[in-house]
Amino acid sequence: MQAQPIEIKIKEAVEQLNKIEQERKKANTQLENLKLEKICNDLVAIGLPAVAPNEQLVKHSAYYLDYAPTFKQARWVAHIITPDVINGVVFRTNDFRVDSLVKGGSAEEADYFTKTLKPDGSFLYDGYGYDRGHLAPSADFRWSQKALSESYYYSNMSPQLPDFNRGGWGDLEDAIRGYLYKNATTQLYVVTGPVLKEGLPVITKSKNKVAIPQLYFKVVLDAGQQKAIGFVMPNATITQPLQYYAVSIDSVEALTGLDFFNKLPLAQQAIFEANSNATDWLPTSNSADVAPLPQEQMAKNHFNTTVAQQYTKSNNEIYVCGTVVGARLSKAGNILINLDKQFPNQVFTIFIKKDNIPNFSYNPTDVLKGKIICAKGKVIDLGGTATMYIDSERALSVQ
Repeated sequence: MQAQPIEIKIKEAVEQLNKIEQERKKANTQLENLKLEKICNDLVAIGLPAVAPNEQLVKHSAYYLDYAPTFKQARWVAHIITPDVINGVVFRTNDFRVDSLVKGGSAEEADYFTKTLKPDGSFLYDGYGYDRGHLAPSADFRWSQKALSESYYYSNMSPQLPDFNRGGWGDLEDAIRGYLYKNATTQLYVVTGPVLKEGLPVITKSKNKVAIPQLYFKVVLDAGQQKAIGFVMPNATITQPLQYYAVSIDSVEALTGLDFFNKLPLAQQAIFEANSNATDWLPTSNSADVAPLPQEQMAKNHFNTTVAQQYTKSNNEIYVCGTVVGARLSKAGNILINLDKQFPNQVFTIFIKKDNIPNFSYNPTDVLKGKIICAKGKVIDLGGTATMYIDSERALSVQ
């Protein structure tokens, strides 16, 4: 009996691998949908504030919201941060869109800016001075493409001053996610919203006259450990440390008129709703973080991690140098290397796709930790973090 030619055997092996890959993708999709279903079930069981009969409750794949038509934004958005966020590798989609599930229509693009098509095919933007600030942060869903995309509905947006949205408010979101790195077996129930009241100013240029909140709140519950905390922050440049804005959930309820986690027994609520100690929730000074390398000592076309952030749109190859304070293999098989500051406060990330890992003669996650390195490539903005993709060890040098 004549043996099969080696080419046929190779073809059959490739076909078998392709079939396995298709089954793996199918199983991952099924798993993701089951996790999303569990999140919604858990929210209904514990996480939703009380809703009045005349209020509009909207359900999405991974969060619920109570929409306030008068103010053209949600009263609150409730979601869950799961440990999956630790290894999530889905990043900003920026697919902002109207929420068709909102009766009477949600806010829309024209409520935040207008754009005019120019003769050269580009757009001229006229911004109204406010960011489209997420209530449920997109980064909390970075383990699910579907959930992250749905976080870009305009019903999940509220007008926030840029310094607030990109400063203290973003720091608070990072800190809450960072809690899971110390408590990776739990999940967090989070409710976020603007403090809405009659007489709020509106964006006068906006199509639907979206109200501009003066305050925002966030309440967080770790049901497993019976711990909870609240935060209230002004829609302004944040100058105080985050713990300054920590309050009890009781006080947030008094401010907003909302009733959080009301399906839990009253005795259980009493345990955590009076607490305002943020010690367990906020990061302390991280001894593993280091200062950026002195820029004045850099060679030509070499930049530290702070200066490198200015090159996210330059499309030029530069050298970025810093100390490796974190290097890990993601669930998707990619390698993420953070310079100078660890997650969730990372300032610069080197990204090695799993397909390019064989181009390294060493394991970067083990060898590079604690080393001062320089990486050569183009810097982009990826989910708010300056990032460089490299494809081989030739792009890296250890100093």
